[in-house]
Amino acid sequence: MSKNKDSSLQKDAEEVITRNRKALHNYFVDERHEAGVVLLGTEVKSLRDHRVQLIDAYARFENGELWLLNAHISPYTMGTHENHEPTRPRKLLMKKRELNRLQNKTEQAGFTLIPLSFYLKDGRIKVELGLCRGKKQFDKREAIRKRESAREIARTHAHHHRLRGE
Repeated sequence: MSKNKDSSLQKDAEEVITRNRKALHNYFVDERHEAGVVLLGTEVKSLRDHRVQLIDAYARFENGELWLLNAHISPYTMGTHENHEPTRPRKLLMKKRELNRLQNKTEQAGFTLIPLSFYLKDGRIKVELGLCRGKKQFDKREAIRKRESAREIARTHAHHHRLRGE
């Protein structure tokens, strides 16, 4: 009975492999979508070891199919001569209706698809794609200013609570 309980807990849990924090700094994320990824065996093993970088990665439509480009999955250390190429294009899997809708949106000016994270869901590796618009330099400065002021307020608030002995 405990075996079933453990497997159901594992099934519901999602383990984040990596996040693309730079994307949230450089882009406004309008929508988020989940996609499957066509991977080789050594890529899966490297991803499970968290050996991936999404800094310059993006997704693009080619011949009606969605491809993940410039995602760097490091070669598997225990791999043989059949190890994968680190930045090879990887096909993304989504339902046809969703692909068509995303393709129409990306054809509009200023929208691009950026991978926000890789994660494990039900034992399968998924990628979270964001439909994004680029931030201008003043938008980035404003976001930094807001984050710093919120941090300063929290610091001051914590300091006052320590003085009162709470």
